[in-house]
Amino acid sequence: MNIKQLIQKSAGSLAIVSAIVLMTGCQATIEKVPTDSSTSPLAPHPITAESMPPIEVTPPIFIHCGAADKMTDSEGNVWVADEGFADGEAYQADDAQVANTKDPELYRSERYGLSAYDFGVPNGTYTVKLLFAEVYSGITGPGDRVFSFNVQGHEFKDFDIWVKAGGPNKADIESVDVEVTNNILNITFTPNVENPKVDGIEILPKS
Repeated sequence: MNIKQLIQKSAGSLAIVSAIVLMTGCQATIEKVPTDSSTSPLAPHPITAESMPPIEVTPPIFIHCGAADKMTDSEGNVWVADEGFADGEAYQADDAQVANTKDPELYRSERYGLSAYDFGVPNGTYTVKLLFAEVYSGITGPGDRVFSFNVQGHEFKDFDIWVKAGGPNKADIESVDVEVTNNILNITFTPNVENPKVDGIEILPKS
């Protein structure tokens, strides 16, 4: 074998080695690509209740849950459209005839399937009222909808609107005094049977 043939053979061997190294590197790179799209820097990060800043409100405030427009009740209080919720869906029962209230319209809209409401408020003591009425036709008796809710650390466990109100299409108001020390008033909901729901929220400074 002359020198020219030796050089050609060496060059060929070097090319083969380089190709093997290049292919190995490509395989290693492919294996390192994350298979879980949630870890990809291009994947959108879901907004959770913990990541959403609370909406700033100035009590007294009246929130009409599930409603797209504000309304004025029989006592002259202006209820703002739904705000401060972390998730859930709005539902309207326009034909519901709700008893035990002067303002049945307040109970014809709701937010259901929710996990929380958060409000930014000045530190202090407040009376918080939650409005409920069972207007959904899919709920036909006690035990069909049971959930728990927590208002600033005060637990309402295994809450059944049908039982508390005394049947369907009847208004019920749950009231609790709370203290806010970190400028955030938090209300959470936990399902047991069916979806949690709420029709309205009042936040009133306690004098």
